Amino acid sequence: MAVGGQALPSLAPMLKNVTPAVVNIASKTRVRERNPFFDDPVFQQFFGLPPEQERTEQSLGSGVIIDARKGYVLTNNHVIAGADRIRVTLQDGRSFDARVLGADPGSDLAVLQIPAQSLHALPVADSSKLQVGDFVVAVGDPFGLGQTVTSGIVSALGRSGVGDGYQEFIQTDASINPGNSGGALVNLAGQMVGINTMILSPSGGNVGIGFAIPSDLALNVMRQLIAYGSVRRGTLGAQVQRLDGPLRRALKLPADDAGVVVTRVAADSSAARAGLRVGDVLQAVNGQTVDSDVALGTLEGLLPVGQPVRLRVLRAGRALQLSVTLQGPSIADTEGGMLDPRLAGASFSDIPPSQREQGRYGVAVTRVLPGSAAARAGLRVGDVVIGVDRSGVTGLRGLDRLLRRQPRAQVLTLLRGGRGYYLELH
Repeated sequence: MAVGGQALPSLAPMLKNVTPAVVNIASKTRVRERNPFFDDPVFQQFFGLPPEQERTEQSLGSGVIIDARKGYVLTNNHVIAGADRIRVTLQDGRSFDARVLGADPGSDLAVLQIPAQSLHALPVADSSKLQVGDFVVAVGDPFGLGQTVTSGIVSALGRSGVGDGYQEFIQTDASINPGNSGGALVNLAGQMVGINTMILSPSGGNVGIGFAIPSDLALNVMRQLIAYGSVRRGTLGAQVQRLDGPLRRALKLPADDAGVVVTRVAADSSAARAGLRVGDVLQAVNGQTVDSDVALGTLEGLLPVGQPVRLRVLRAGRALQLSVTLQGPSIADTEGGMLDPRLAGASFSDIPPSQREQGRYGVAVTRVLPGSAAARAGLRVGDVVIGVDRSGVTGLRGLDRLLRRQPRAQVLTLLRGGRGYYLELH
């Protein structure tokens, strides 16, 4: 558009190349739950109610086509978690059933594949080059209205502490609402810099605080999900404590020195082999400041296994640089069908050692195939089994032992999204 012979600034030319790569994702999940009237003898006598009833949950979100030739679509894990059917609709109106190549609750990312031709993929930018104040555009399908574009700036970088999992969010004031999850955050060159993921809002609607997963992290997770179906995370093998006033004084540290104190180094761990010691002040990992155990856990979850990592350490007032290679934790895993036919189609894994040291226990559900026995039972990726009937579960061996009883009905106690949940197996 032009006024007085002068062209007006517009994002339209850029968006013509972006919007065909952003898709709508609709998922359906069948959930079985105990009938609330089953135990009422009057209702049972007159109506003969079944012990369980089934309902269908529907979810709407967005996704981004990353590989046009192979049909890879990147989205949020919470958009498709536990779904029995996932339908991807393109901007041109075509619609396809998608299969899940892999999902990672820790980073809230998932990779889908659709059998489509003539797709348009979105180019990806280096998110590490983003700066606060850069203009960005969010593209997605809020509230199921249809594809919508909003604009804003990068408000902050490296945000954490606003949800569960591994966090290093881009914060933006570009309007993000329910349904935008999994959509693209792009720069003015039309390149993806992030995957829109969540908002912070007292009302549930946008108030100018939205978060996106940086594209660098998203691509790293995507590659692992395509290659392995899951993300291989490593650990330093060290426990740390936040520096408070008394601890700073005891260690004779300046008030403005960042870091955490190493309180334990596991034998034969990556940290031990690198020479990290109890009492060291760990200040930075690969140049990123560490100021709490949560920050260190997040960094560990984002760093690749087998790659060298630089540690900046203070030891007795002397600055040191240590090099460490993260090693993958030894974690047992198994297929659900090996434990119980009612759990076929699910994969289970022991809780990583780093989380067990923080007091967490149980068996994590790492994969649930759509339409499988486990999916029909109501199991979801990200669930943590902490009990069978009235017995606690701390690992796969215990879960296997308890399930071998195989009575007609068993009740699993789960943690789902930080809340307790009961699931009955028949």
